[in-house]
Amino acid sequence: MAGTQQETPAPAEEPQPPGAHTLQLDSDSRAGRLSFCTKVCYGVGGVPNQVASSAIAFYLQLFLLDVAQIPAAQVSLVLFGGKVSGAAADPVAGFFINRSRRTGSGRLMPWVLGCTPFIALAYFFLWFLPSFTRLRGLWYITFYCLFQALATSFQVPYTALTMLLTPCPRERDSATAYRMTMEMAGTLLGAAAHGLIVAGAHGPHRCEEDVLPGPVPVSPDATRLYCTAAAVVAVLYPVCSGLLYLGVKERPEASNLASGHGLSFLAGLGLTVRYPPYLKLVISFLFISAAVQVEQSYLVLFCTHASRLHDHGQSLVLTILVTAVLSTPMWEWVLQRFGKRMSALGICVMVPFAILLAAVPTAPVAYVVAVVSGLSIAVSLLLPWSMLPDVVEDFQLQHQHGPGLETIFYSSYVFFTKLSGAGALGISTLSLEFAGYEAGACQQAEQVVVTLKVLIGAVPTCMILAGVGILLAVPAPTHKAPSQDATRQLSLRRRASYSLA
Repeated sequence: MAGTQQETPAPAEEPQPPGAHTLQLDSDSRAGRLSFCTKVCYGVGGVPNQVASSAIAFYLQLFLLDVAQIPAAQVSLVLFGGKVSGAAADPVAGFFINRSRRTGSGRLMPWVLGCTPFIALAYFFLWFLPSFTRLRGLWYITFYCLFQALATSFQVPYTALTMLLTPCPRERDSATAYRMTMEMAGTLLGAAAHGLIVAGAHGPHRCEEDVLPGPVPVSPDATRLYCTAAAVVAVLYPVCSGLLYLGVKERPEASNLASGHGLSFLAGLGLTVRYPPYLKLVISFLFISAAVQVEQSYLVLFCTHASRLHDHGQSLVLTILVTAVLSTPMWEWVLQRFGKRMSALGICVMVPFAILLAAVPTAPVAYVVAVVSGLSIAVSLLLPWSMLPDVVEDFQLQHQHGPGLETIFYSSYVFFTKLSGAGALGISTLSLEFAGYEAGACQQAEQVVVTLKVLIGAVPTCMILAGVGILLAVPAPTHKAPSQDATRQLSLRRRASYSLA
């Protein structure tokens, strides 16, 4: 054994034989290699949240207005309150998870398993129609807030689990690719399965015999169909969580690394929000993500009440999601070939087509708009998670801090984007109340039709243009090529931090 004085200079002065570094990397890679089964089980764990989120994004507003038949003002409070509770749960969940102790199942797995039964129940009761009518708004805001908070408490440890699977960055990237693939499949499955099950609740036959103005009585078939769709999704939570638990194990040494000390959360948050590239990136995607959420939430409602496309709502939703899934590899190539800033222009291709749909709401136009919207949504979802690591790396090279700042960057980004979605959906739904939307009615007033056209066309257009304009004004990261020591330090910090992507 070498003495203490010789331990520091020895690695720097002793020459390495050719290929020794490569052999060491290969050995480390083999030691941290994940099996195909582990990657699949890890990816399956993220499916339920994506299935539920997709169904909620496209159908919850229609359910609350036309099946639950609560006033639009109360629907606005439900959507706003739920999104705010989900946003507030992000930093709270991160704080408590970072302070939790490791158990026999690991540090993060108990959080995932503990949330599973409660989130399944909250999701089912979100689509349940209670017998009373006066307090339905309170019922739905309670369960939507519970669902959003629990979904966040489920998603934060699940995504953070990536860092605790293996010390090998290549294997972590591979596991993340499996997760993203499964989650995109879950998004498609959620909208497709939910839409197919509840399609009979919104068919044109619902209004054929309606001769009097006012709300149409809720059909028992509608309540049964929505409860069936909710039960199907709720069952996915324990099934997928069980597969995650059986197929994925946390590495104790990785968990110990993650417990390293760095800046406090508030001090780190103060540093990150004052960093100009990050601030501009967040502000730009506040507008862009809010535009996407508004477009998703009002598409089916627009097809039902502001056009003759009520028979095409489900097909249009599937067209958007299939296009988004299939175009993601293309956008990844575009990002690598032409750069991330130039790829942001792909989000703008939806702008003229959204206006065209509001002006000419015919089936051929709607399907063209659905395809283009899918292309835009794909790049709008891919870009922030591709640009954010560059901003974080640039920040880390300029500010030498301990582990944990990556977590703050990601969690605060999720917090702000959820908050922007809450404001956009809350205000836009409130505009339906001012326009005179009558819950459950087969035919809405002309002011409501005009409002829906504005919400599906003009509102997303303005927000997308504002967001892309800010994004293109963001200066590219200016850091120089990092030295080997800086790269090694950044790699260590990433291993010791929870990624909330």
